[in-house]
Amino acid sequence: MITLTVPIFYPIVAAQGFDLIWFGIYVVIVTEVSYITPPVGLNAFVLKSVVKDVQLGAIFRGLVAFLAVDVLRVALILAFPLIVLLVPNMM
Repeated sequence: MITLTVPIFYPIVAAQGFDLIWFGIYVVIVTEVSYITPPVGLNAFVLKSVVKDVQLGAIFRGLVAFLAVDVLRVALILAFPLIVLLVPNMM
Protein backbone atom coordinates (compact mmCIF):
# COMPACT_ATOMS: atom_id res chain seq x y z
CA MET A 1 0.00 0.00 0.00
CA ILE A 2 2.87 2.36 0.75
CA THR A 3 4.28 1.69 -2.69
CA LEU A 4 1.02 2.90 -4.19
CA THR A 5 0.27 5.93 -2.01
CA VAL A 6 3.64 7.56 -1.33
CA PRO A 7 4.37 8.36 -5.00
CA ILE A 8 0.96 10.03 -5.20
CA PHE A 9 1.34 12.09 -2.03
CA TYR A 10 5.05 12.89 -2.42
CA PRO A 11 4.60 15.66 -5.03
CA ILE A 12 1.65 17.08 -3.10
CA VAL A 13 3.64 17.20 0.13
CA ALA A 14 6.64 18.72 -1.67
CA ALA A 15 4.44 21.36 -3.34
CA GLN A 16 2.92 22.31 0.02
CA GLY A 17 6.40 23.02 1.39
CA PHE A 18 6.62 20.27 3.99
CA ASP A 19 10.02 18.83 4.76
CA LEU A 20 10.40 15.54 2.89
CA ILE A 21 12.48 13.94 5.65
CA TRP A 22 9.61 14.67 8.05
CA PHE A 23 7.16 13.15 5.57
CA GLY A 24 9.24 9.99 5.23
CA ILE A 25 9.51 9.53 8.97
CA TYR A 26 5.79 10.20 9.36
CA VAL A 27 4.99 7.52 6.76
CA VAL A 28 7.20 5.00 8.55
CA ILE A 29 5.62 5.72 11.94
CA VAL A 30 2.07 5.50 10.60
CA THR A 31 3.02 2.21 8.95
CA GLU A 32 4.29 0.94 12.29
CA VAL A 33 0.96 1.86 13.87
CA SER A 34 -0.87 -0.08 11.18
CA TYR A 35 0.99 -3.24 12.16
CA ILE A 36 -0.73 -3.33 15.56
CA THR A 37 -4.22 -2.09 14.67
CA PRO A 38 -7.08 -3.94 12.99
CA PRO A 39 -7.88 -4.73 10.20
CA VAL A 40 -4.24 -5.27 9.23
CA GLY A 41 -2.78 -5.94 12.70
CA LEU A 42 -0.05 -8.14 11.28
CA ASN A 43 1.94 -8.29 14.52
CA ALA A 44 -1.14 -9.37 16.48
CA PHE A 45 -1.85 -12.21 14.08
CA VAL A 46 1.79 -13.34 14.18
CA LEU A 47 1.64 -13.36 17.97
CA LYS A 48 -1.60 -15.35 17.82
CA SER A 49 0.05 -17.97 15.62
CA VAL A 50 2.98 -18.29 18.02
CA VAL A 51 0.94 -18.34 21.26
CA LYS A 52 -2.09 -20.44 20.39
CA ASP A 53 -3.73 -20.52 23.84
CA VAL A 54 -4.31 -16.72 23.98
CA GLN A 55 -7.45 -15.30 22.40
CA LEU A 56 -7.03 -12.71 19.66
CA GLY A 57 -9.21 -10.28 21.59
CA ALA A 58 -6.84 -10.48 24.55
CA ILE A 59 -3.93 -9.70 22.26
CA PHE A 60 -5.66 -6.63 20.86
CA ARG A 61 -6.61 -5.48 24.37
CA GLY A 62 -2.95 -5.79 25.31
CA LEU A 63 -1.98 -3.63 22.36
CA VAL A 64 -4.17 -0.71 23.46
CA ALA A 65 -1.41 0.83 25.62
CA PHE A 66 1.07 0.64 22.76
CA LEU A 67 -1.49 2.15 20.40
CA ALA A 68 -2.10 5.03 22.81
CA VAL A 69 1.63 5.79 22.96
CA ASP A 70 1.89 5.58 19.17
CA VAL A 71 -1.04 7.98 18.72
CA LEU A 72 0.63 10.37 21.17
CA ARG A 73 3.89 10.04 19.22
CA VAL A 74 2.15 10.83 15.93
CA ALA A 75 0.37 13.80 17.52
CA LEU A 76 3.67 15.16 18.84
CA ILE A 77 5.35 14.77 15.48
CA LEU A 78 2.47 16.55 13.77
CA ALA A 79 2.44 19.36 16.34
CA PHE A 80 6.21 19.76 16.66
CA PRO A 81 8.03 18.74 13.45
CA LEU A 82 11.30 19.93 14.98
CA ILE A 83 11.35 16.72 17.05
CA VAL A 84 12.00 14.79 13.86
CA LEU A 85 14.10 17.41 12.10
CA LEU A 86 16.50 18.33 14.92
CA VAL A 87 19.26 15.86 14.03
CA PRO A 88 19.01 16.23 10.21
CA ASN A 89 19.16 20.03 10.58
CA MET A 90 22.37 19.73 12.61
CA MET A 91 24.17 18.03 9.71
